[in-house]
Amino acid sequence: MRKYRTVPHPFVLEPPLPGGRTLPAGEAFELGLILVGKSLSSLPYFIFALERMGRHGLGRHRVRCRLSLVQARHAGHEWALYSADDRSCKPGESFAQPLRLNFSSHVLVQSQEEARIQVEFLTPIRLRHRGILARTVPFHVLVRHLLRRVALLSFFHCQGRTEGVPFREWIAFSERVQVVSEELEWFDWERYSSRQRTRMALGGLVGSVTYEGPVMPFLPLLRVGEICHVGKNTTFGLGAYRLLPVTETLQPF
Repeated sequence: MRKYRTVPHPFVLEPPLPGGRTLPAGEAFELGLILVGKSLSSLPYFIFALERMGRHGLGRHRVRCRLSLVQARHAGHEWALYSADDRSCKPGESFAQPLRLNFSSHVLVQSQEEARIQVEFLTPIRLRHRGILARTVPFHVLVRHLLRRVALLSFFHCQGRTEGVPFREWIAFSERVQVVSEELEWFDWERYSSRQRTRMALGGLVGSVTYEGPVMPFLPLLRVGEICHVGKNTTFGLGAYRLLPVTETLQPF
């Protein structure tokens, strides 16, 4: 991991999906927060930061809001970790969900059957390939970024081991999966960085791509990507997607 100059942030904020919307005063909105690995123990600090953010105000007009409820979600169940009535934060480790991926070469040898899946990109996805932002999403490009993201999160935040993983074999195998159809468009989005005092262009691709080929070995990896997002600027919620079955019934991971 020495060639990587920065460590990926172990969290993802999931704001409402892109699209203009005005909320009247007093109406609630939901913000998703995904914590990875050791960052679960820092949940109280995230809650404190969200409280401060609400008091400081959101958006260019600094609209003030308050944090009213934090709920954990796991295996179809929900329970409160924090509320306006009980501001003592409950620990987050109790809803940790370990995810283990098998990247052995035997998985590729044993999984030759072909299937068709559709990936729907919900927020702008920014994948850099060969030095430029991709305007299409070939399957092998998506897999390259997923492998890199999962490996970095695992190594730096989950005490995972990455040596011995045949990344090149998995990437070569992913090149056998072809694009059947795509409906993608570029979505321009920008944010203002208070730290850098400048506007940052964070546009990316939204829409859907249908893939066909030996995709079954990649389903666990794709399912993890649904949780942790993929590409650049995932911290802000970019790179969110969901899998849609086309010819095969895809089991939840």
